[in-house]
Amino acid sequence: MVYFTSRDIAAISICAALWGVLNPIFSPIFFRMTGLPFLCDLMGFSLLTLVVWWTRKFGATTIVGFIATVINFIFNPTGTQILGFTAASIVFDVAAKLIGYDKAFKNPTFGMLSMVSTSTLSAAVAGLIIGMFFMASPALTGWSFVFLWASLHATGGVIGGIVGATLVVALTSRGVLVGGKR
Repeated sequence: MVYFTSRDIAAISICAALWGVLNPIFSPIFFRMTGLPFLCDLMGFSLLTLVVWWTRKFGATTIVGFIATVINFIFNPTGTQILGFTAASIVFDVAAKLIGYDKAFKNPTFGMLSMVSTSTLSAAVAGLIIGMFFMASPALTGWSFVFLWASLHATGGVIGGIVGATLVVALTSRGVLVGGKR
């Protein structure tokens, strides 16, 4: 028996490709304009929310994170900060599994809260990793900078979680791909 169906593979591929291609193109522009990492969080965590809803299988978001990382490195070989998001996709996967896929998406309100919480936690982990290993700031040093960076990413995770959960609620209410099935 096959674990990932062709629909699951399509969902993983589409979400990974979107994140992998759009992130290295648009996120640096937004970051240079504002100094804020919100666009990469918005794209990443809305797509992770969408793929976990679509597939409801453990490992799907981890695979999306790894594929998106490879694509990011193809477009931007020096963009090592994406490794924080690779780790965040694993955290997202584990957290969604612990919540329970059917439980998370049975009730729209609970689904919204659980996915926003999962996105926020995962984004904070990404921010901690990025702040500790990939960002250098002479003005802010030490843990204060790391926690600032984690809180900025957590804020982006809230935004991405809201966008992703809103997409899920909209698709579910219209009967489109409910739980990966028509």
